[in-house]
Amino acid sequence: MATTWKAVAAGQGSIPEGQPAAGAESEIEAQRRVIAEQRALIDQQNVMLAEQRQQIAQMQQQLATQQVQVDRLTSYALADRPLDQLRGAGMGQGSFPGPTLPGPGSDAVALPDAPVGEAPPPTESPEQRIAAVPEGQGVLTRAGQLFFEPSFEYTRSSTNRLVFRGIELIPGIQIGLIEATDADRDTLVGTGSLRYGLSDRLEVEVRVPYLYRNDRIEVVQQRDEGIVRSIKLREDGIGDAELSLRYQFNRPVGQKPIFVGSLRVKSDTGKGPFDIGYDEFGVATGLATGSGFWAVQPGLNFLMPSDPAVIYGGVAYLYHIPRDVNKLVGDVMIGRVDPGDAVSANIGFGFALNPRFSFSLGYRHNYIFPTRSEIGDTIQKSNYLHVGSLNFGMSYRLTERDVLNLGFEIGVTEDAPDVSITLRMPFGGK
Repeated sequence: MATTWKAVAAGQGSIPEGQPAAGAESEIEAQRRVIAEQRALIDQQNVMLAEQRQQIAQMQQQLATQQVQVDRLTSYALADRPLDQLRGAGMGQGSFPGPTLPGPGSDAVALPDAPVGEAPPPTESPEQRIAAVPEGQGVLTRAGQLFFEPSFEYTRSSTNRLVFRGIELIPGIQIGLIEATDADRDTLVGTGSLRYGLSDRLEVEVRVPYLYRNDRIEVVQQRDEGIVRSIKLREDGIGDAELSLRYQFNRPVGQKPIFVGSLRVKSDTGKGPFDIGYDEFGVATGLATGSGFWAVQPGLNFLMPSDPAVIYGGVAYLYHIPRDVNKLVGDVMIGRVDPGDAVSANIGFGFALNPRFSFSLGYRHNYIFPTRSEIGDTIQKSNYLHVGSLNFGMSYRLTERDVLNLGFEIGVTEDAPDVSITLRMPFGGK
């Protein structure tokens, strides 16, 4: 009996054979299920990542397409909007389209790339760099817009000449008259201009100037005794009215130039040199406010962007229409007069220092052909002239629409005026 209870006591707490192996297998099976679930989750995440990569690629393709459209719209804006605003309203703001924003159904969220509440710094646009370019250099007016531009120009010119009228027997011994002339000429011109855009590529302009002239001429003659004569002349009146057409041939593409053709017709509304009085010696007793002849001037200008500047230039030919004067000046009959034509060319660049201020530098040269005049029974020709000048212009934006332009022209050849200063400011437009 005791042996039996010992056996039972010894058997208590023991594990039947094969039970540990069954428990390990169940634990391994559970781990396998967990691993399979994790693999399925990883596969699902891989599929989602592939879809997201595909969406990102599609978005990048859409952004590239939109960038091409923005570049195309920008080139169109340079051809139409900026060119019409530069001379009319000065340096434009917001001329280029902004980035495309996601629609209401899009999952994309646009995040600000600058601190909220701070205005972005102003950027320089191509039109700001050519706001100070000299007038008439290919900047057009938008279709349907009308601008009035008053301008004031002051010109100062002085000449000193020494002339010997006689013969020279031997070097140092002269028989005749020595004449020295000192002339100072001041001219103030107030001009009213109206510009209207017939289309986005064609504009018409009318200019009517009013001149005030003040000349002082001092002549010193030395023969047996010195003789000094002083002549002071003043004159004011309307000048030669002008009508101009300008047409833009092409739209800008990249860094390629924009070409603008022009045609200017100048009338003879001013008082010409043969409309003023002369004394018995043929000396003028008044001053002319116009040329006295009709003229036609075709021209071709260009604007070429070259960051951070814009290069400009042009050529033109001025043709004067000859006419019969048939007037007695002193004791000489003046018959047919053919004023000398002129060929002009200029080159320069414009540069914007900031969104409000820009400047330009350039050079202009005019070659004036001799004038042919029928005096009595003979034909006389004058000398040809070279008129060269350095140009410096400044433009300052006063308000969103008002721009003040100031230009300086400094003569560098003998026949050119000493200095010319022009102030202009356009009004109108939208």
